[in-house]
Amino acid sequence: MKVAVVQFPGSNCDQDALFALREDVKVQAEYVWYESTSLAGFDAVFLPGGFSYGDYLRCGAIAARAPIIEEIRRFADKGNSVIGVCNGFQVLCESRILAGSLLPNRDRKFLCQDIFVKAVNTKSEWTSSIGRVLQIPIAHGDGRFFADEETLQYLEEHDQIAFKYVNDVGEVTEEANVNGSANNIAGLLNERGNVLGLMPHPERATKKLFGSTDGLKILKAFLAARV
Repeated sequence: MKVAVVQFPGSNCDQDALFALREDVKVQAEYVWYESTSLAGFDAVFLPGGFSYGDYLRCGAIAARAPIIEEIRRFADKGNSVIGVCNGFQVLCESRILAGSLLPNRDRKFLCQDIFVKAVNTKSEWTSSIGRVLQIPIAHGDGRFFADEETLQYLEEHDQIAFKYVNDVGEVTEEANVNGSANNIAGLLNERGNVLGLMPHPERATKKLFGSTDGLKILKAFLAARV
């Protein structure tokens, strides 16, 4: 298993991702620059968090036009695993690899705190193997998932919602929905189930020292899944 950690100008969670993959998940991981047009030799892709291109225009909008994106699209179309965290999720939505958009948080404030999410998807190995409430940190100003009602209904009916914001006992509540995301959506899958985008940072929850090891469950499930 070898994972590509894609770097854009403004990425700042790429080192966290590389360290977590190498040291905690125990897989090979290497940086891939955004201008690259090949993912030859890699088995999975990790799009890290940060502020690609300084979040100009819209978060992830400029990065979504980078040369590496079309290769990621082809890579995903072949059934390979792709995960986008925080800004990576925004990039996947802006490139239309995933549905919807990430808008400014409901209260227009940057949120940096631990939250709880629950895996709600049943068809994907990634989420169905997790099966419990997870404590994961968030750090974003534009994490409010939005889609029109038709799209939201489609996502729900086709079991593409990966994670929802919940309270500590797993209840989907308005209070738990810290950024105001539609339907409490914290993470999303493509139709095939091999591309995952989520706002919480699993790479920052891999050691007890960090306050939680629940992120390991997401990363290991992601890497173990085959579609």
